[in-house]
Amino acid sequence: MFSTIPRILYTNNLLLHTAFAISLSLLLPLIKIPLLFLHGHHTYIHPDDVNPGGGAASAGGVRAAIRRPSAADSDNPKPRKKSKEKFEFDESKAQIFRLKLSEGHLQSRIYFKEFYSFINSSLIALSSLLLHRFLQKDDERSVGVLENGAIIPLLLGLVSLFRTLFLIIKVGFERSASKKLEKQLSFVFGVLGFFLGLCVVVGVFPNWILEFRFDSYDVLTRICVAVFMGCIVGYLYIPSLRNARAFWVGTDQIRCNLSIISSGLLSKTVVYAAFVAPVFVSLLWISPFSELLVAGDDRKFGLVGSRLDFYAFRDRCLLVAALLQLLAARPNVQTFLNEAVLCWYQRLHGGRVPELDYSRAKVFLHNHYLCLVAVQFVAPPVVVVLLLALSQLEDRFGEGVRGVFPYSVLARDVTVFVSWWIVFVSAVFSSATVGFYRRGSMYVS
Repeated sequence: MFSTIPRILYTNNLLLHTAFAISLSLLLPLIKIPLLFLHGHHTYIHPDDVNPGGGAASAGGVRAAIRRPSAADSDNPKPRKKSKEKFEFDESKAQIFRLKLSEGHLQSRIYFKEFYSFINSSLIALSSLLLHRFLQKDDERSVGVLENGAIIPLLLGLVSLFRTLFLIIKVGFERSASKKLEKQLSFVFGVLGFFLGLCVVVGVFPNWILEFRFDSYDVLTRICVAVFMGCIVGYLYIPSLRNARAFWVGTDQIRCNLSIISSGLLSKTVVYAAFVAPVFVSLLWISPFSELLVAGDDRKFGLVGSRLDFYAFRDRCLLVAALLQLLAARPNVQTFLNEAVLCWYQRLHGGRVPELDYSRAKVFLHNHYLCLVAVQFVAPPVVVVLLLALSQLEDRFGEGVRGVFPYSVLARDVTVFVSWWIVFVSAVFSSATVGFYRRGSMYVS
C-alpha cells in the first residue's frame, strides 16, 4: 500500500503542477508582493508655492511672469533703468516635501498594472519550474511531457519569458521616459550588436577567445540568434544607464554628503555586489580568463578541479549575479527617486537666482515614472533567471519530445548563451558609463 504512494504522486504530476499553478495565481494577489517591493519608498513633492495668496507682491498668490505693455508704453517706449534693489528670494517656493509611498499612491503611477502582473506571472513560472526541479528528482521513470507534468512549467516559463521581453520592448518605446539622444544611441548600439552577434554565431571569434560554438545550427537559427542579440543590446542600453546612474548616486561617488539621499551600509554593500558580480560572471566565458580558474595537468591550483565542475560553477554564478541585481533593484529605485532631491539641491545652490522650474519638473517626472523604472531594474535579471530555469528542463524534458522539437539541444546552449549575453551587455554598458562619470564626461543633473 505504502509502496504505491510514490507511484500515485508520480502519475499525478500533471495534476499537481496544475493545482500548484492555480493556487499560486489565487494566492499571490492576496499577498501583493509587487506592492511590498515598492511599498515604503520615499518620493518627493516640489510645489509651486507652499503659501499661495500669502505674499504681498502678488494678488491671490499669482504673479505674472510677463506683463503685457499698455498703449502708452507702446507709443512712447522709454528706456528702463536698471533696478538697484536687492533680490529677495522667496523660500516658500523652494521647499520640497518627503512622502512615503502607499498602495494608493502606487496605483496612480504609469505602468503600475504592467509591473504588478509581470512580477506575479514571473513568480508563478519560477515556482512551477522549481517544483518540477525537485519533484520526484530521483525517479528515473519520468518520460513524457504529460506523464511527468513538465508541460506545465515549460508553458508557464515561456509565457512569462515572452511577456517580460514584450514589457521591456514596450517600456523602451515610451516617448518621454528617456532622452532622444539615448533612444538614438540605443538604436545604433542595437545595430552594432546585431553585427557583433553575426560575428559570434558565424565563428569569427576562435574557441580560445569565446567558448560558445554555433557550428551545429543552421543558417536561419544563427540569424535569429544574431537578431535577438542585437535587440538585447539595443533595449538594455537605457536600463544599463539607469543602473550605472543608481550605482554612482547610491554609493555617493559624487561626495555630495546629503543625508536625505544617503544609503545604509547594507544597501551600499548590495549595490556594490550587484555591480561587480556581472563583471566577474561575464568573464567566465572568456577562455583566457576561464583557463586560470580550472586546475589542469599543468596547473595544480585553480578555483575548481575539473571542467564539468567549472561549467556548473558558471551557471551558479550567473544565477547569483541575477539574484544580486534583483536584491539591488529596491535600493536602486529609491536612488532614482533621490536623484530628484539632488537636482533640487543643485538648482537651489547653483547660482544667485535659483532655477527651480527644472527641478520641479524633475521631481514630477521621477515620481511619475517610478513603476516604469522599476520594470527596467527588475526585468533583465528576471529574464536571466527564467532562462536558467528553463535550461534545467533539458535532462528531463528532452526525452519526451525527442524527434518532435530539438529542445534538448537548444535548451542548454541558447538559453545559457542568452543569459550570459544579457549579463555581459549590462556589465559593459554599466562599467563604461561609470567610467565616463569618473572622468567627468558625464554628470548627474
